[in-house]
Amino acid sequence: MDLGLRGRKAVVTGGSKGLGRAIADELAREGCDVAICARHADEVAEAATALEIHGTTVFGETCDVTDPDQVGSFFAQCAERLGGIDILVNNAGRAHPGTFATLTDGDWQEDLDVKLFSMIRCSREALPHMRARGGGRIVNVNAVYGKYPDPRFFATTTIRAACMSFTKALSMEVAKDNVLANSVNIGFVVTPQWRNIHQRLAPERSEDEFFADMAKAEVPLERFGRDDEVIGVVAFLCSDRASYVTGASVDIAGGMGRYL
Repeated sequence: MDLGLRGRKAVVTGGSKGLGRAIADELAREGCDVAICARHADEVAEAATALEIHGTTVFGETCDVTDPDQVGSFFAQCAERLGGIDILVNNAGRAHPGTFATLTDGDWQEDLDVKLFSMIRCSREALPHMRARGGGRIVNVNAVYGKYPDPRFFATTTIRAACMSFTKALSMEVAKDNVLANSVNIGFVVTPQWRNIHQRLAPERSEDEFFADMAKAEVPLERFGRDDEVIGVVAFLCSDRASYVTGASVDIAGGMGRYL
């Protein structure tokens, strides 16, 4: 299936590793010029070099998405280096597992900044460039926990719900500009973030045991997902094939989530 993405200009935050890197690779494979950012220069440089195999323009730069000045500078450079911006995938994020009793103000603030406020800042910077090109796509990477509360991940549960509400409201406001905004809600997918959670919650157990037990308890398919099972949905939402899809909230979670 030709998704019609060749020549589009895409920005992926948190694109140096894990799911973000896989998404950037899929978009470049489909013919997009791609810009990525993350906090660590060595990881950004390595990922950008690897993406060049697809023969499209690649731009990588360090950027802390919790810093408005860095976000503004990064998007200005993206527009200049790529020749515009058509697609934004807001993927940056990290998690502070913990209950209401254990989370500190600092934990809450860090999660708010890197999840919700990064989406706000990056969308704000990308939208003028999308309008100048006649429209665009915003895909916000969220979590099933935003619709399926779990007090073990109290901050994620609360903040991802806000991210989903932000996505829906944004989709309504920018539809007139032919900008489509959608949310993909990830369940248990093997990523560096989940490996960090494993180390924080149960370092005495093997990774395979930890993942298997969590999946068995929560996921009808009884396994963690892979990044290659996510990236096709994201690419579709960025494409012409999804030209009548906006304000949607799509779970990629193996059936996880006890709701309709």
